[in-house]
Amino acid sequence: MEISWNDFEKVDMRVGTVMTVSNFPEARNAAYQLQIDFGPLGIKKTSAQITKRYRKKELVGKQVIAVINFSKKQIANFMSECLVLGIMGDDKDIILLQPDANAQNGDRVG
Repeated sequence: MEISWNDFEKVDMRVGTVMTVSNFPEARNAAYQLQIDFGPLGIKKTSAQITKRYRKKELVGKQVIAVINFSKKQIANFMSECLVLGIMGDDKDIILLQPDANAQNGDRVG
């Protein structure tokens, strides 16, 4: 399906730094709960099914790309406020999208 440039501009993708990572045993699929600092846009929470590739300790301080203007989504007993972006292979092993150089938290992807 083709979208217009105007449609693309509605998706607010931003750079943020992972501040905390917690186990999420209530999730149906193995996942972590993340708190991500988006600078002037604040800290947002999300759930991410990235336990196959990433350990909690290595995620703290990592910059990621996330969509921050989706509606909040209830996942088990947790309210997700953004969607961390990644590449998903056939085996559902997700590789996080991230800048290849340090960026300012809150910078927009465009």
